Amino acid sequence: METNINTMMEFVLLGFSDIPKFHWFLSGAFLAVYMIILMGNGIIILITRVDPALQTPMYFFLSNFSFLEICYVSVTLPRMLMDLWTQKGNISLFACATQMCFALMLGATKCLLLAVMAYDRYVAICHPLHYPIVMNHKTCIQLVAGSWISAITIEVGQTGQIFSLSFCGSNQINHFFCDNPPILKLACGDIFVNEMVVYIFAVVFVTVPFMLVLGSYTRIISTILRLPSNTGRTKAFSTCSSHLIVIVLFYGSAIITYLKPKSNQYEETDKLLSLFYTILTPMFNAMIYSLWNKDVTEALRKFLPKSLALRHT
Repeated sequence: METNINTMMEFVLLGFSDIPKFHWFLSGAFLAVYMIILMGNGIIILITRVDPALQTPMYFFLSNFSFLEICYVSVTLPRMLMDLWTQKGNISLFACATQMCFALMLGATKCLLLAVMAYDRYVAICHPLHYPIVMNHKTCIQLVAGSWISAITIEVGQTGQIFSLSFCGSNQINHFFCDNPPILKLACGDIFVNEMVVYIFAVVFVTVPFMLVLGSYTRIISTILRLPSNTGRTKAFSTCSSHLIVIVLFYGSAIITYLKPKSNQYEETDKLLSLFYTILTPMFNAMIYSLWNKDVTEALRKFLPKSLALRHT
């Protein structure tokens, strides 16, 4: 029996229904991960706002990135926790479209912002004398706003294009959130054009920013290796090491997920990769930037005694 988008009122997210014995364990683990993401990124946002030493373009971008991470993970994780607790994955058509739209927008913005952060490190290390002029406050705001506006404009259109399709037969989505590849598998008719659009957007928002990041870091590493002293090389590399680790974690899993050939045979692998870049990577990011970054840890050491002292007065 064929059902179109006008009569299909809801989908069912299968999530982790194939391992019911581990529902409570997964619920506890994902809740702990969510708390770590909220706390870690929340601390970064707070510290970069209150500490005068962190009022620089690098930490302005980091603060925006941390806010983006909180938004990004909040699109999928609370819904996944609810599905695990209730053992039901029913999601309305509108809620599914909304979740997909926000996930795509925030994911695309994240890719662009990582490229912006790489450009910031490139200017700081390769052209330090021009850094205050090039990366002025107005430019920083324009780069962040441009990342958000570009992603929102295109991904709203992509979501509308996907949900204008007709869907046939099963309404079960073999995923833990409404992502475009598993949704397209439920569409009927010839969806080649739609798949190509998704692929092109993945190239635009994943591959192109990644190539810009790669070019920036090629120049950065080349410049660092030419520095005369070991101290200078260590200091220069420490300013971008956290960002480099985050880039490898996020882009690695995202590129494999969205640009590899699609096959029903690898649905479970796709789900695990999506779990990595949508949930685990934001947790690692918060830990890397808060524990690995010396400036943030030093600012936190100064902030905690002051905040405790204020509480006791």
